[in-house]
Amino acid sequence: MDFANNCFKIFEDTTKEYHRHDNVDAKVENPFAPGTIEHTLFAKNWIDAVQWHLEDIIRDPNIDPVEALALKRRIDKSNQDRTDMVEELDTYFREKYKDVNVAADATINTESPAWALDRLSILALKIYHMQAEVDRTDATEEHLAKCRGKLAVLLEQRGDLTTAISQLLDDIAAGKKYMKVYRQMKMYNDPATNPVLYGNKQ
Repeated sequence: MDFANNCFKIFEDTTKEYHRHDNVDAKVENPFAPGTIEHTLFAKNWIDAVQWHLEDIIRDPNIDPVEALALKRRIDKSNQDRTDMVEELDTYFREKYKDVNVAADATINTESPAWALDRLSILALKIYHMQAEVDRTDATEEHLAKCRGKLAVLLEQRGDLTTAISQLLDDIAAGKKYMKVYRQMKMYNDPATNPVLYGNKQ
């Protein structure tokens, strides 16, 4: 199994593991050795799975406003954790390919390998949840038919995205593409760059 498909398998298995507990506060042991790329991939998808369900919960029209604010703060932190995890993955790839001889006519990709894997992690969650909709016994045939069509598109996207990631990594390894990592610099989380936060200090 190539790297991209192995990543998807880890994301898929992690998503299934989350749903064995189906609890945003569940604590599980990462099955992979610390410091490995697999360990980071598991942790990344776990963050994504928890955030997926936090986003579901906060959309409850009857949610208590105080609880909703606490959830919004938690989602904000999750978004920052997710970004940090992607940057950790990009550091892995930058180190892995640091000695590659880059061709003079090499080009840069629109996104780094890690951000492509971020999309693959979310795709694993979309496929899981769309399959759950397809398997419902309490839904109308019209709903099921729509979800089957959407699932087919998601599965096609999985094939396209894993192929694209594999090609990107092959091109980087061959020096045909090169990596540049731009840190996200989320200004609203930084008390030095969010005017609401630094304004309150005055």
